[in-house]
Amino acid sequence: MMADPAHSARVEDWNMGAVQDPSQEANDFYRILVVDDDQSILHLLREKLRIEGFQVFSAASGSDALSVIQKQGLPHLAIFDIHMPGMDGFELAEEVQGYSDLPIIFLTAVDDESAIVQGLELYAEDYITKPFSPRELIARVGRVLRRIGDFGYRLGALTRIDDHLTVDFAHQQISVGGEWVSMGPKEVKLLYILMRNAGRTVTSNFLLRRLWPMEEVFEDTLRVHVHRLRRKIEPQSGEHYYIQTERGVGYRFINPPSAR
Repeated sequence: MMADPAHSARVEDWNMGAVQDPSQEANDFYRILVVDDDQSILHLLREKLRIEGFQVFSAASGSDALSVIQKQGLPHLAIFDIHMPGMDGFELAEEVQGYSDLPIIFLTAVDDESAIVQGLELYAEDYITKPFSPRELIARVGRVLRRIGDFGYRLGALTRIDDHLTVDFAHQQISVGGEWVSMGPKEVKLLYILMRNAGRTVTSNFLLRRLWPMEEVFEDTLRVHVHRLRRKIEPQSGEHYYIQTERGVGYRFINPPSAR
């Protein structure tokens, strides 16, 4: 299905569409999670990112990182060390990206070519090798944030859409009209991607690649998931208030209140 290149608000890849430069607003809008079992590196990353104005959360292990996400909600970007005892960076990325499309930068050893290739193919937007320059790290963080754009809705333990709908990504549930409803991982991930690109049309091809990166899945399956998601979040049955369809192209989530 061919996309119309003239459609400036369409999302076909991270570097397409109306992407907002993080330098154009306060960095403290952006939440970054740093995970490394080396306390000296963890301290360095926390301090350098905070100096740049980012909100920083940190954890010394994969299990601790999951606890941080459960309490604080999803960040806009995560930095994971690949080689950690217990749950390594790949396992942590697989767990979190099972219900989100969280952008990840991996930290890895300089001679770890196979790990770099595996990480980029399966999970990561970028990587940086140890030892690294703090200036290079900040530059890579900025580049990834520019590429993925502004989430639109303020992330937190709970992400409020409006008086009717609130999302708890970490616990994979939504509050609809004041009642909590459980969701499947794919439904949450689909909602995450659409919300991150609120107000822009996300192509079906893009959604298929991000939801099923290692599988051959067709649009009929995507339509089923969109239908199930709509049944859970829409105020009235059969209504397409939050998720609109651009026939033959993809789907668009409602603009955040500030853009309406």
